[in-house]
Amino acid sequence: MTREHTFNFSAGPSMLPIEVLQTASAELVNYRDSGMSVMEMSHRSKIFQGIFDETKAKFKAALNVPDTHEILFLQGGASQQFSAVPLNLLGDKDTADYAVTGNFASIAAKEGARYCKVNVAASSAEKNYSYIPRQEELKLNPDAAYFYYCANNTIYGTEWNYVPETGSVPLVCDMSSNILTKPVDVSRYGVIFAGAQKNMAPAGLTVVVVDKALAGKERPYTPLMLSYELEIKKDSMYNTPPCYNIYLLGLVLNWLEEKGGVKAMETIKSAKAALLYDFLDQSSLFIGCAERDSRSDMNVTFRTGSEELDAEFVKGATALGLLNLKGHRVAGGMRASIYNAMPVEGVEKLVAFMKDFEVKHHA
Repeated sequence: MTREHTFNFSAGPSMLPIEVLQTASAELVNYRDSGMSVMEMSHRSKIFQGIFDETKAKFKAALNVPDTHEILFLQGGASQQFSAVPLNLLGDKDTADYAVTGNFASIAAKEGARYCKVNVAASSAEKNYSYIPRQEELKLNPDAAYFYYCANNTIYGTEWNYVPETGSVPLVCDMSSNILTKPVDVSRYGVIFAGAQKNMAPAGLTVVVVDKALAGKERPYTPLMLSYELEIKKDSMYNTPPCYNIYLLGLVLNWLEEKGGVKAMETIKSAKAALLYDFLDQSSLFIGCAERDSRSDMNVTFRTGSEELDAEFVKGATALGLLNLKGHRVAGGMRASIYNAMPVEGVEKLVAFMKDFEVKHHA
């Protein structure tokens, strides 16, 4: 099965634009006549510093990051930020607000509880995380050190369609699975963090955007590697950063710019999601898992109602080159992740197979 005939619907690590992979392949052994691969370069070298600075500038431009915020290229994944956030932002406070709307938000809240009192400002657990609470349902603590939420829930297929209003309490957002898919007013956030393996680069790079006014308040026992203040001071290079992934992020940002940037991605991703949801809404076999007003444009979750039929669907899809459609182990069913790199053709082929499958398996 060749790459040209497959579409990878994995939730992450996910597919990268083919143009990015081709450029990386061409430059793999000898980056721009340097005689080295980017994999081999010292992170202190002039050549890599150029890659780093260019990538950082491109990211800043892509999301219009204001000068009040610092962009960090770190390691440890979004999961490490579950610890870094409370350690850096609690200061002299002992309470933080968390919206628990999915698996990773639940993990984040549990990790936060190791360091402070967690106020669950909202939870959709009682309905199997199938919806996003409305603003008026948020039970906010005005004395909280911060308010945390996960913008897009990959496992259950829900996405926040608004930015929570929290007054003077800083917003902290895990944007791992929908960053660079639409414009964001970064100035409204204290911290934005995202694992790269959905829309930005391979697994191993974590992008953190921090309001510099919040740095320098970390707890005294905060590990050096989790200190925002230290990483800002060292420009993400306290130790060796994930160099090759930073390079690949730069290539993805080039591709993004060529496609029209995040505004264009917003239009494209909405159209791709509509193709799938429009079919699901009229299907007599497939059932969407998320409530309609909370649906994710990134991760479309659905099932047939029969585990045997779900398994047959995934097997048949795989044979056609529609890969990694099996749902997460805690949710079951199917999940089509349609990040920026997924072309419209992939979604069209998936919908066509779903129609054929329905005809053959539903009277």
